[in-house]
Amino acid sequence: MERRAEAPPPQGLDFTVENVEKALHQLYYDPNIENKNLAQKWLMQAQVSPQAWHFSWLLLHMDKVPEIQYFGASALHIKISRYWNDIPADQYETLKSQLFTHITRFASGSKIVLTRLCVALASLALSMMPEAWPCAVADMVRMFQAEDSNVDGRARCLALLELLTVLPEEFQTSRLPQYRKGQVRSVLAQECGSVFPLLEQLLQQQDSPGFIKQKVLKCFSSWVQLEIPLMDCENLIQAAFTSLQDPELFDTAVEAVVNAISQPDAQRYVNTLLKLIPPVLGLQEQLRQAVQSGDMETSHGICRIAVALGENHSRALLDQVEHWQSFLALVNMIMFCTGIPGHYPVNETTSSLTLTFWYTLQDDILSFEPDKQAVYQQVYRPVYFQLVDVLLHKAQFPSDEEYGFWSSDEKEQFRIYRVDISDTLMYVYEMLGAELLSSLYDKLGRLLTNTEQPSTWQHTEALLYGFQSIAETIDVNYSDVVPGLIGLIPRISISNVQLADTVMFTIGALSEWLADHPVMINNVLPLVLQALGNPELSISSVSTLKKICRECKYDLPPYAANIVAVSQEVLMKQIHKTSQCMWLMQALGFLLSALQVEEILKNLHSLITPYIQQLEKLADETPNPSNKLAIIHILGLLSNLFTTLDISHHDDDHESTEVKKLPVQQGPNPVVVVLQQVFQLIQKVLSKWLNDAQVVESVCAIFEKSVKTLLDDFAPMVPQLCEMLGQMYSTIPQASAIDLTRQLVHIFAHEPAHFPPIKALFLLVTSVTLTLFQQGPRDHPDIVDSFMQLLAQALKRKPDLFLCSNLDVKAVFQCGVLSLKFPEAPTVKASCGFFTELLPRCGEIAPVGQVVHENGKVLLQAVLEGVGGQASRSLMDHFAEILFALNKHCFSYLSVWIKEAMQEDGFPSARVSPEQKETFSQQILRERVNKRRVKEMVKEFTLLCRGLHGTEYTADY
Repeated sequence: MERRAEAPPPQGLDFTVENVEKALHQLYYDPNIENKNLAQKWLMQAQVSPQAWHFSWLLLHMDKVPEIQYFGASALHIKISRYWNDIPADQYETLKSQLFTHITRFASGSKIVLTRLCVALASLALSMMPEAWPCAVADMVRMFQAEDSNVDGRARCLALLELLTVLPEEFQTSRLPQYRKGQVRSVLAQECGSVFPLLEQLLQQQDSPGFIKQKVLKCFSSWVQLEIPLMDCENLIQAAFTSLQDPELFDTAVEAVVNAISQPDAQRYVNTLLKLIPPVLGLQEQLRQAVQSGDMETSHGICRIAVALGENHSRALLDQVEHWQSFLALVNMIMFCTGIPGHYPVNETTSSLTLTFWYTLQDDILSFEPDKQAVYQQVYRPVYFQLVDVLLHKAQFPSDEEYGFWSSDEKEQFRIYRVDISDTLMYVYEMLGAELLSSLYDKLGRLLTNTEQPSTWQHTEALLYGFQSIAETIDVNYSDVVPGLIGLIPRISISNVQLADTVMFTIGALSEWLADHPVMINNVLPLVLQALGNPELSISSVSTLKKICRECKYDLPPYAANIVAVSQEVLMKQIHKTSQCMWLMQALGFLLSALQVEEILKNLHSLITPYIQQLEKLADETPNPSNKLAIIHILGLLSNLFTTLDISHHDDDHESTEVKKLPVQQGPNPVVVVLQQVFQLIQKVLSKWLNDAQVVESVCAIFEKSVKTLLDDFAPMVPQLCEMLGQMYSTIPQASAIDLTRQLVHIFAHEPAHFPPIKALFLLVTSVTLTLFQQGPRDHPDIVDSFMQLLAQALKRKPDLFLCSNLDVKAVFQCGVLSLKFPEAPTVKASCGFFTELLPRCGEIAPVGQVVHENGKVLLQAVLEGVGGQASRSLMDHFAEILFALNKHCFSYLSVWIKEAMQEDGFPSARVSPEQKETFSQQILRERVNKRRVKEMVKEFTLLCRGLHGTEYTADY
């Protein structure tokens, strides 16, 4: 018997009490994970079997262990909630009575079993009300209030409260149809009249123990989420406020008040909301005491209540103009919570809860008609100026000593918190406008010029951070305080990394302003160049220089020599990490783009020569891991430099023309000159590292970035690059070489002068890849993926390539079909992309038409296999695209192929009937216009094929 449980025969074990108990024992105690999984699978089948009605009750015997009883109760809940229609109506009363009996029995028993039984009865009630069980809730209350000498009164009370708590929760997760959900919700809302008086009575009774009151508050929390009218909750909300004074009940009372206030329907009951403001304001003394004593839990809870009232109902409460003072008092209470003493997240975690409130309040004020808005602006502008002060105070770093003790996790939380503050300040700018910048500037000016009272660096940093937050996203080009700020920046005594970082980021945020006011560049550029030499300021200094070089490049020629020299020095000293070195090269690319060609070449020569010499040395060495990293680093630097070095200004909309070079470019592009100079060296490096994918990728990246930036200017390099790529790929095929080939096809496909070498390369890559397919392509999904993308690009840009006599279209087609069966989703997606480009060419390219007509059925079978369950469900839209293309371009063939394919038994899945297959085939053949409909059909059919149709797995599909 034991052996049968571990390896059930195909027809499965009988679902008996004994077998269920054995399977549960196996699930809980067998150390073998496979046996556990088998047991779990079998138990899931048992729970939904017809026999579950019988064994569930037997498993609930009081002599069973709780794990077994729990399974019995869960099985009952599943049967009632999911298979309600299987229960005959004449069984309802018996089932109800049995559940009541068992709940009473377990009132003093296992808590987890009691909860499951309550959930089962709740599900029964939801399915029966209102017709079959009109006063379900009132009946529950009456049943449990009836005297029962066998069960302790307190235990009965707890069981009733548990049942009443799970009833609304079960409603929220129930699978009732939408029309029934609305009906049941309104019945439950009416039945709260049977529940709330009982809850009030239990809360007010002097002798009610704490755990009963806690259960009452949880029950109330559960019911308010049924959108009960707020005025009906008034007494219980007030009782919950009273409970906030009891430390044992505090957390549960907070949850109850917050849930009651936060329900969407609550804003309809403005009078009740107004009545709630005084008790919330009444919590201020308790809040202050909690803050003073460092009781973070209490201050957090009270803040949640104040924010729930303010955030959810600010519009409704603002509308009550005659009560403006009480709402303003609530706003000030929330302000206190925002500015709560201590550093987030070490001394407090409350202030972050309030930030969304300030967005909401501002949106509501700005949504009023102009007259009303003007009145509220008068009241709330001072509040928002105060908020800015509070936020900048909260954004201040702690003392260096204190910050040193923070964990890395605390530092990261503080960083995120400052980002949230930054976002809030940016939003507040909409309310306060230019006056906000003036206020920040005045404070900063006073701080930096006050010699009597030297300020802390934290104060200066926070004010600058406020500036940076606004300047990063708001156009400050017309602000009259920015020139003054730029003038103040050099006066800042930078004694600390955090302050230096913020100075850098502030300069970066003002780079667009500097482009319009180039005379000010010299005020800040020396600071940035000086910071480049400090490894601790690596990210901020390099990103700021990159922004300045990108935005102000036409004004930088006078500084170019200095920028290049400093950059070169820090690169040589290896001060920065790899990614910052790459950014620095991009910055230099932007900078050089604005110079005369001879100047660019001169700078490139001095910049690149040391690396070329290093690369020459490395090329002679025997390959090893350390020189591999050095090679990849140098190739990366060149790639990043060429990514942004663009003298044709393809992406440029800069209006300034004073410093632009002559529109007619003299001589070859400087990037091409450099590439031609280093070409042989790169080939030499490749010859030694050809079997290393990362080095090959780095080489290809140089050319790919250059091609993307230079476009047609890259033309002189095309013949030698194609030759090199051909040699590389023939020796050791790599995906990066195909990707670069695809790039060349994309850009030069329509250039008769440059196309012959690209055509030769395309044919070579195809031929080598076809050979790879013959040897077994499964180990190279990346190559197959890139190859499919190359074929699709060729069909898109230059379909004539498929007319070449030495291109084996049939073999290419077969490779595509094979690729559709790969387990890697990106590869399958790329293959689908190839076929959706190929099939529309059936008419215009004879070889393609012939191959599709002769082999199309094989393609269809591969697609249907994927839909039938062989491929990931995420790929179904891509398979649908192929079916749509087949139907549109090969209709007469498809109607025959699909009929033949679907005749095979068990294809594409044993789970679909011949009728379902026929319906799907007819649907596909009928739909030749609406691609979206075909995608829906395929999704529907794949669910049937996988046995998932109508299950919860399909909910978000």
